[in-house]
Amino acid sequence: MSGLRTVAGKARRRLPEPVVRAARALLLGWGWLTADLREEPGVIVVGAQRAGTTTLFRLLSEHPHLCRPTVDKGTGYFDDGYRHGRRWYRAHFPLRRPGRWRRTSFECSGYYLFHPLAAERIARDLPGVQVVAMVRDPVARAHSAHRHELARGFETLPFAEAVESEPARTAGVAARLAAEPGTLSFEHRHHAYLQRGEYAVQLHRFVEQLGPDRVHVVEADELFADPVPVYVDLQRRLGLPVHRPDEVGRWNERPGDPLPPDLEARLRGHFDDHDAALAELLGRVPSWRKESLR
Repeated sequence: MSGLRTVAGKARRRLPEPVVRAARALLLGWGWLTADLREEPGVIVVGAQRAGTTTLFRLLSEHPHLCRPTVDKGTGYFDDGYRHGRRWYRAHFPLRRPGRWRRTSFECSGYYLFHPLAAERIARDLPGVQVVAMVRDPVARAHSAHRHELARGFETLPFAEAVESEPARTAGVAARLAAEPGTLSFEHRHHAYLQRGEYAVQLHRFVEQLGPDRVHVVEADELFADPVPVYVDLQRRLGLPVHRPDEVGRWNERPGDPLPPDLEARLRGHFDDHDAALAELLGRVPSWRKESLR
């Protein structure tokens, strides 16, 4: 089955974009008509952006007891797509299977962790769901996110200028998103390079809404350093039978030049308190801070 999924994924990537869009529309149309027969997810990967979520999505997609969305890796429902309603959401997932053939659906939407309303919405609509949050060295994550936004045409400023402009660009936006459901913000989604790496406050929302037993944090640096044991540990926390992958790649990676030492030091200082709060929440020092303790 995993081989068929891989072939299907490669076929999607080779097809012309108009054909892909038409196929997506067809799948969602059929999903809408059969939404009552579809399974909402039992597992959601909520981000963080540029923290290995694509790699984790590929791993979960190969698990024989899990089933990915029918169109894309995520739906974006609990952030900008909430206005579409639950039937639209169900349309993204496979048809339910009976008895012993039944599998758990999952999705992976990297903006959920950062969006101020996503945790509350997920807890209300999917009270039994388990959430996986991936975290990564926040300085490296910010730099990678900037490269990503540049490549997609959503950013024009150099990294140092983009970071300097972030407070002005995003001023008051999070509060507006929380106060006015249905509001969308380009700046919040694409230009919050440092804020997205302030993990503790984001994770706290999910722990508060779902409880600590249903929020599972994975460190990207540890996953890539020793992938199979970290992935096996996550499966056990999720209550899944253990599936050991044949290969773990680094999908969707965007290599870049190293940061100037003075800029890196300044950004590292920005995250001092945020990383300390994360360590308290996790009960351990994040891997990217361990070097400084030696």
